[in-house]
Amino acid sequence: MKGDYQDLVDEISALLGAPATLENRDFRLIAFGAHDSDSDSGELTLDPVRTRSILTRQSTAAVRAWFEGFGIARATGPVRIPAAPDAGVFRGRICLPVRSRGIVQGYVWLLDQEPGKPGPDPAALAAAMEVAQRIGVLLAEEAKAGADLSREFQAVLTAGRGWQQDMAVAALRAALGPGGDGLHAAVCVAPWPGETPASVPGAAAVCVVPLRGGGGGEPGDEAAAGPAGGLALAVLLRLRSTDALAPALTAVARLLPRAAEPAAAAAAAGSAAGAGTAGSRGSAGTAGSRTGAGTAGSRGGVGAAGSRTAAAAGASTGTGSAGPTGPQRMTAGVADPVRGLAELPAAWEQAMAAARAAAAEPRFGPVAQWAQIGPYRLLASLACDPVDDPAARTLLTPAHRELARTAEVFLDCAGQAGRAAAALGIHRQTLYYRLGRVEQLTGLDLDAGEDRLLLHMALKASRLA
Repeated sequence: MKGDYQDLVDEISALLGAPATLENRDFRLIAFGAHDSDSDSGELTLDPVRTRSILTRQSTAAVRAWFEGFGIARATGPVRIPAAPDAGVFRGRICLPVRSRGIVQGYVWLLDQEPGKPGPDPAALAAAMEVAQRIGVLLAEEAKAGADLSREFQAVLTAGRGWQQDMAVAALRAALGPGGDGLHAAVCVAPWPGETPASVPGAAAVCVVPLRGGGGGEPGDEAAAGPAGGLALAVLLRLRSTDALAPALTAVARLLPRAAEPAAAAAAAGSAAGAGTAGSRGSAGTAGSRTGAGTAGSRGGVGAAGSRTAAAAGASTGTGSAGPTGPQRMTAGVADPVRGLAELPAAWEQAMAAARAAAAEPRFGPVAQWAQIGPYRLLASLACDPVDDPAARTLLTPAHRELARTAEVFLDCAGQAGRAAAALGIHRQTLYYRLGRVEQLTGLDLDAGEDRLLLHMALKASRLA
């Protein structure tokens, strides 16, 4: 259908002798005509607003408000809008509302002639409006199909297990048509304000569902929602191959604040690979490293993990081990690609887990892949209630935030005192003193593997609360 839009936009460009762009009613770019150089100046007939629309495929809220102020959402014919250099609109615009059955579906935009030059011929404008009406019919049909897909997709994610879910999957497969059994990736964006976007590049379907914190409860059980509660945007990405996941992540990043875009690119390139280490490795060398022997444990420092531990430990504790202290930021989680919609419910669980991990650990970035979140693959699938283990309860209070951070970095460093002290920027004796206080507060023996595993899990899981 995208080719149909492009052909119709090119037809309008030819009728009016000016490059046209087509945006949906949310001001997201759908198609645009070729922009030639101005014959007199040799410069492109673009201004910052149109350039941004083409490059980012969307307009800012301020630009949207400016144009809507001229009544384009209510207009039934062409609307001329003057230039506004202060707003980056260096050239006036002609807006052709794209409507179907009286409802605005989008807008065709043309750069108006410079002052003093004649505008488009009225007959050509009338012909262009007829083309705009054909575009409106296509957009309305696509919106209806999208609404049907959204409903079927939501049913798959919220249906109970068993025959209800089987029926929902069958309905979604029928709605998707021949591509239903192709390669897909589930994406969770949370928290989401509630309105379903009109379109997401590369998406087969989108919907909004109640956000659950983790395992336990049926997918549609709002009582099972995590402590954050609220809503999540679910996106079903259509992939040609597993190699197509990288550009898909870039599309996902556009749903988040702009700070997410470089992080998503890094995630797509695999630079976010690796996660926190479990507390059990390196326990054999812990006693020696903590008793002043002056040597790091022999089993925890081999391989790539050793070279990145200090940086990872610092990043993983940036918000404090006692849990997040500010409002929850919007993050996204991406599941492993699946072939066949029967695997979609499990993929959605992966996507939610990755989104929770991204919110808990800044080092994963705002867009996290399930395959790269390490122990959070297990932690996020546990019960979604806040961590309240008796051993860690006191340590996780705000009064002991620094001790909790010390314990987490020590465990992230596989119990190697030298590496932990370097990551924390403290003297080794200071580290020993703090670890002693941790043992007093928790009643745990940090030389015992199971005690260390329990504390490590409690510290990491506290971020998911």
